[in-house]
Amino acid sequence: MKKGAFHRMEKKLGLIGYGNMATAIVDAILRAQALTADEIAMFDISPRARERAADNGLTVLDDLRRLCRSCDMLLLAVKPNMAASALKEAGSALKGKALMSIAAGVTSQKLKEFCGNHFLRVLRIMPNTPAMVGEGAMVLCSDTDFTSEERDQAEALMKAVGVVEWIEERHMDAVTGLSGSGPAYTAMFIEALADGGVMEGLSRPQAMNLAMQTVLGTAKLLQERELHPGALKDMVCSPGGTAIEGVKALEEGGLRHAVIHSVVVSSEKSKRLI
Repeated sequence: MKKGAFHRMEKKLGLIGYGNMATAIVDAILRAQALTADEIAMFDISPRARERAADNGLTVLDDLRRLCRSCDMLLLAVKPNMAASALKEAGSALKGKALMSIAAGVTSQKLKEFCGNHFLRVLRIMPNTPAMVGEGAMVLCSDTDFTSEERDQAEALMKAVGVVEWIEERHMDAVTGLSGSGPAYTAMFIEALADGGVMEGLSRPQAMNLAMQTVLGTAKLLQERELHPGALKDMVCSPGGTAIEGVKALEEGGLRHAVIHSVVVSSEKSKRLI
């Protein structure tokens, strides 16, 4: 899927960690030709991750500090509980660097503290798993100390992965609860929708295919026509019809409350991660 033109970075992008999300981001960047494989280097303690990166044509380095020194822009892609140890190990090698981070719940201030406040610039990013197919919701913190050029470069890279939104960092926990965790809620809704079809006699493959396409198509219709969800609901619900009967059942079951509550508790959990 074409996401637009990209400004090429003169220096390599350095990956600190190469798990599933980092792999998805890099794959999307390469597909969009925002960078070439030989412009990207990585470091990961996992032999499998290093092997996967080498298979994708990336430069694999066995020393974290060397990676940081050789790359102008870095992407921290480790689990939140590993962020402190990784940045402490990098230490002064991060001085003057631009660091993007997808570590959930780790604030910009904590990222700087972990590496000893070596005057690096930080941009927090919250991706989500649809990034694996180039349809991610990529949220970038607007109150970053990245330079204007670095902001443009980061945005161009993330647009290769999906839709980009800039928000203040104080809202990042809310984003974690909504778009970061939202694919899990959406998958549960799709599964439940399909279960309903199976209860009414459809085969599991038929029900799953129809449920997935219904959710995908509904989201696309809302997005492309810029419709309010309530307006689309009203379009489907004929007076005295089948859809309004189903909507009544969802309201009785507390769907709205359950979804809102899931975002709230997930956001609160994000605040307690580090």
